[in-house]
Amino acid sequence: MLELDAISMCSDDSRKPYSSRCELMLDVTLRTLESDPDLKLCEGLRLIDATHRAISRLAPEAVPSFEANDLPRLRKILMERFGVSELPGGPVN
Repeated sequence: MLELDAISMCSDDSRKPYSSRCELMLDVTLRTLESDPDLKLCEGLRLIDATHRAISRLAPEAVPSFEANDLPRLRKILMERFGVSELPGGPVN
């Protein structure tokens, strides 16, 4: 069985707020941000935004957990990868 790192992204695994579909999407996003050799900063930002919107549609009850736990982690991965100290907060063109 595929082991998903997205599960460990939640601070409280006893109350997993995500469906398996959301967990898979978070795992793919995480792995892409970490290891896609052709990823550009703007693409990473768009990927994070798209993941946020998808979580909002698929599991609206999980949005607070995503915003509190997963969003900061995804942004941190992107900042470390590209050596920046902050990311824009608004939409990316």
